[in-house]
Amino acid sequence: MRRLWLIFAQAVTVSLAVLFVVQTLKPGWLDRGSAGGRVVAVQEAAAPPGNIRKVVSYSYAAQKALPSVVHIYTSQEVRAPLNPLLNDPFFRHFFGDRYEVRPQRRSGLGSGVIVGPDGYILTNNHVIEAADQIEVALQDGRKFKARVVGADPDTDLAVLRIDAGAKLPAITFAPSGSLRVGDVVLAIGNPFGVGQTVTSGIVSALGRSHLGINAFEDFIQTDAAINPGNSGGALIDTNGNLVGINTAIYSQNGGSMGIGFAIPISLAKNVMDQIIKTGTVTRGWVGIEVQEITPELADSFKLPDTEGALIAGVMRGGPADRAGIRPGDVLMTVAGRRVTDAQSMLEMIAELRPGSRAQFGLRRGGKSVDLAVTIGKRPKPRPG
Repeated sequence: MRRLWLIFAQAVTVSLAVLFVVQTLKPGWLDRGSAGGRVVAVQEAAAPPGNIRKVVSYSYAAQKALPSVVHIYTSQEVRAPLNPLLNDPFFRHFFGDRYEVRPQRRSGLGSGVIVGPDGYILTNNHVIEAADQIEVALQDGRKFKARVVGADPDTDLAVLRIDAGAKLPAITFAPSGSLRVGDVVLAIGNPFGVGQTVTSGIVSALGRSHLGINAFEDFIQTDAAINPGNSGGALIDTNGNLVGINTAIYSQNGGSMGIGFAIPISLAKNVMDQIIKTGTVTRGWVGIEVQEITPELADSFKLPDTEGALIAGVMRGGPADRAGIRPGDVLMTVAGRRVTDAQSMLEMIAELRPGSRAQFGLRRGGKSVDLAVTIGKRPKPRPG
C-alpha cells in the first residue's frame, strides 16, 4: 500500500511539472479546442506599415507664420544726474535742477507682425511708446530702421513701416469670428530677448474686458506662454493664420502664469486700417464719465434695476453738457442700442461719427428722457 501511494505522489509531481513547463513555453497548446478564448472581444488596430508613426505637430502653422514675426528693439534718451544722491529730495531742495546731468539711453524690446508686403508692421503701442530710435530685425537676420506711421493708446496698437527694398512675407489673417474657446493657438515672439520662440496653448476665453489694461478691451485669453518681449507678437491658429496680437500677461512675478491676453485681429485690423489711411484713429466722444450700477447704487438712487450706466460726471461745455445731460442721469440707449454696462456704452459712442447726431435714451427721476446729442471727436489720451 505504501508503495502505491509513493508511485501516485511521484506521478502527480511529474504531471504538475510537465503542466508548468507547457504553460510557460507553449501556452497555445492549452487553448486549442477551448470554446471561450477571451471574455471580451476587443478590436485592435492593425500595425502600421514599416516604421510610420502618427505624431501631432504644429510645424506647418509655425513655419508659415514665423517669417512674418519680427523683433523690435527700441531706445530712448533719458537724462540722469551724475551722482545718484542728487535724486534725493533733500539735495534737490538746496540745489534745485542746477546740478550736472548726463544723457543715458534706455533700451527695450518687443515683437511685431508684418501685415503688408510693402513694410507695414503691427505691434503694441507700449512697445514703441516714447522711443526715439526703433530697429526691426527680420527672421533672416536683416535689420532696418523703422518709423512710426501712427499709434492708438486706447487699444495699445501701433503701426510701423520699414523700407526693406523688397517684398516682405506678410502674414495671413484668420476669417473674422473663426476663433472659438478651446481652439489650439500658438504665440510667436521674442520673450526676454532670447530669440524667436513658439509656445502653444488653447483659447481660454473670448471677449475679456473690464481688466483695466486699455480703454477699449475685447481680449482673447489664452494659456499659451506669453512673457516680456512677446508683446506685439503673433497669436496664430493651427493653420498659421493671425488671430490676435499678444499684448499682456497676468503675473505676480513678471513671468507667464498661464493667463495671457491678445487683441483680436478684428479690432486690430480696424485700427490698423485707420492708421495706415489717416495716421490716426477717430472715435466719437460726448464728454461724460460713467460708472457701473451696483445694487447698492440702484438702491441709493431709487432705481428699479441695475440696467444702463450711471452718469457720474459731465464735462462742462462738452457735447453731453450742451445737449442737457446731467450727472445722476442713467444712460439706457445710444442711437437705439441698449446700454448694458459702462464698457459697452463707451464702445457704442466711439463707433459714432464725429459731427453726427444721435439719440440718447435716459432715465431721470423715474421718467424716460430722449435727448439729441451732437457727437464730438474723442481727444487723444494724455501721456502716462
